[in-house]
Amino acid sequence: MIDQLFEFVQNHPLLVGAFLLVLTAWIAYEVRNSSSGGVTSGEATQLVNREDAVVLDLREAGEFKAGHIAGARNIPQSKLDERMRELDKFKGKPIIVACKHGQSAGVAQAKLTKAGFERVLKLKGGMAQWQADGLPVVKK
Repeated sequence: MIDQLFEFVQNHPLLVGAFLLVLTAWIAYEVRNSSSGGVTSGEATQLVNREDAVVLDLREAGEFKAGHIAGARNIPQSKLDERMRELDKFKGKPIIVACKHGQSAGVAQAKLTKAGFERVLKLKGGMAQWQADGLPVVKK
């Protein structure tokens, strides 16, 4: 099988080169985007304690009630555009956007930044990482 791989690489150098170029670009893109504007669970805790940061939980109400960060505000991502005015009083404070796994928080982060919020950060790994780190959640 390894012999076939080497033979393929020798017979199709442009195809293999293009694949490696795309793979490298994709990895660089993912690394850059995963670190931009994101905070770890520990950093989020410090922001809440030291700078009175606001935690915005984007999950649906049922998931929010099952367990959320103390003091978090729940605005489901599907309703963020129509309920963004509720956050206007927090434009000067850091806002930490949390979702289930940290994948959809970037969209909300971009919307809030575009709307004029000064410091919007996403919670890396979302609530799944928060709970995996053993940090407390409130159930209501």
